[in-house]
Amino acid sequence: EAFRDFFGPMIPDQGPQHAQAAGSGVIFNSDRFIVTNNHVVKDAEEVEVALYDNRTYKARLIGTDPDTDLAVIKIEEKGLPFLSFVDSNKAKVGEWVLAVGNPFNLNSTVTAGIISAKGRSINILSRATEQGSTAIESFIQTDAAINPGNSGGALVNLQGGLLGINTAIASPTGSYSGYGFAVPSNLVSKIVEDLIEFGV
Repeated sequence: EAFRDFFGPMIPDQGPQHAQAAGSGVIFNSDRFIVTNNHVVKDAEEVEVALYDNRTYKARLIGTDPDTDLAVIKIEEKGLPFLSFVDSNKAKVGEWVLAVGNPFNLNSTVTAGIISAKGRSINILSRATEQGSTAIESFIQTDAAINPGNSGGALVNLQGGLLGINTAIASPTGSYSGYGFAVPSNLVSKIVEDLIEFGV
């Protein structure tokens, strides 16, 4: 009653509300397939892709893999530029890398840093089953600034090769605090091949 005196009658139920979320992705071949994170597209009713030049397309979900937090979507357009995978096993700790994505909805943002470590497991994907955890974590750790919205974006070497897919940050605040993590390209390329061919 006290709340009603101050605020008036409660707003009537307006039914289910729809939320919007944003992330990043990488076109990785000439067939218009895009790799992103599973958590970017998870539970999405509709996925829209906006390119760096603001062209937008409806995307079709090809498949997801929660165990690596990867997903593949596809748009219908020809002649799009794409990034090729490079061998992430050849990447070295201390090597300079660039993180590309859309943090905080700031389109096409590039940050620079180094590879701080390889093969990191940070226990963010722990998906328990009767057989135990099925998550696969072997992240490239970088100090290139990665923030919300960078998820699914490219981690590239200085030659422009796709070295990994930015996936997570370790932060007490939810924003960049020095540690970012990317799924290495060798794992990404295997998962996306399976998703395209088999859907799982």
